[in-house]
Amino acid sequence: MAFDRHRNRRVTAMNGPDVSGPLAAGSGGRSPRPETVPPILTLTVNPTVDICCEVDRLADIGKTRARVRFVAAGGGGINVARGVSRLGGRAIAVHTAGREVGQRLNRLLDEEGVDHLPVGIAGETREAFVLFETESRRSYHIVPPGPRLDDAEGERLLDALGRAAGGHQYVVASGSLPSGLPETFYAAVARRVKESGARLVLDTSGRALRESLHEGVFLRRCNNHEAAGLVGRAVRSFDDARSVNESLLAAGATEIAVTTLGELGALCSTRYGHTELRAPPSPGEPLSDAGAGDAMVAALTLRLAAGDDPVEACALGVAVAAASVLTPDTEPFDREVAESLYPAVRIGRQTGS
Repeated sequence: MAFDRHRNRRVTAMNGPDVSGPLAAGSGGRSPRPETVPPILTLTVNPTVDICCEVDRLADIGKTRARVRFVAAGGGGINVARGVSRLGGRAIAVHTAGREVGQRLNRLLDEEGVDHLPVGIAGETREAFVLFETESRRSYHIVPPGPRLDDAEGERLLDALGRAAGGHQYVVASGSLPSGLPETFYAAVARRVKESGARLVLDTSGRALRESLHEGVFLRRCNNHEAAGLVGRAVRSFDDARSVNESLLAAGATEIAVTTLGELGALCSTRYGHTELRAPPSPGEPLSDAGAGDAMVAALTLRLAAGDDPVEACALGVAVAAASVLTPDTEPFDREVAESLYPAVRIGRQTGS
C-alpha cells in the first residue's frame, strides 16, 4: 500500500461559537485508494482530553513524580476519526465541547489536523488521566463520567449530526453517553442517520446499547464484555460470539454483526453466514487495549467505504487492533506494524445461519 499525504478540508463549527476556535487543516496517512474513498463522519457525545503520563513505579505513599507523555483529544468517535486519518482516509468528527476544557479539546484537534464540528454545551468537557508504569509495563486509564447534557443540547447535537450526515456514506457513533441524555439517544441517532441516507456503524455499551437494538443499523461492533451483557453469560469463544451475532441479526438490530474476542480475534456475521477472523501472532508484549476497539472500527469502516466486503474490512480491523495493543496508554497504533500483521490474520468461514 502506498503512503499518501493530503490536506484535510476546513470545516465550520456548529452551534458552539464560544468553544469552537479556528479549525486547522493537515493530516496524513495511508489508504488503499485515498482519492476515491469518501470521507467518514464520526460522532462523540462524551469526548475527553486525555492527559497521558508515565512513572517508573507507582508509589503506595508519598509523591510519585510523573513525566507527561502527551495530551490529546479522545473519546470513541474522535479516536475513530484519528484512526481513519492514520490509515490514509478522510474523517470529520462531530463532538460536544464545553467551557475551558472544551476549548482545549478543540485546540488539540486543530493542532493535530483532525477535521471536526464542535457543538457547544454548557457543562465542562471531561478530562481523563492515563498513567503508564514503565517498571510493570501496565497502563491505568481513569475516566470520569463527564458533563450532564440537557434535552435541548441533545437535540442540537442530533440536528448537527443530521445536517452533516447528508454528505456522507458512513457515520460512526462510538462511545458512552453522558448523564442527562436518555438511554435511547443512539436510537435517535440511528433514525437521523437513516433519514440522511447514510449507513450507521454503532459501537457502544450498557443500556445505551440495549436501548438502541430496536433500531436497525448497518453494522454493530461489540466486544466480548458488551456482548456478555446482551446475552447474560460469558462470551469467550467463537461459538459464544456466533450466538450473540445470530441474536442481533434475527432481531433486525443490524445488517452486519461484529463481536470481538480480544486476543482470539473477531467473528463477523451477516445473513449469509459467519466468518472467524483469528488474530495474528503478536510480535511484542501487549501494553494496553485502550483504543483498540476504536482503531478496529476505523479500519473496517474505511475499508467498507472503499468498497471492500465486510470480511476483508474486518480482517484489516483485527490487524489494526492487534497493532494498537502494542502501544502504551492511548498512543495511536503504528501503521506499518498493522500492515505487517494484516496478511497473518486467518480467515475461516463457518456454516451459514
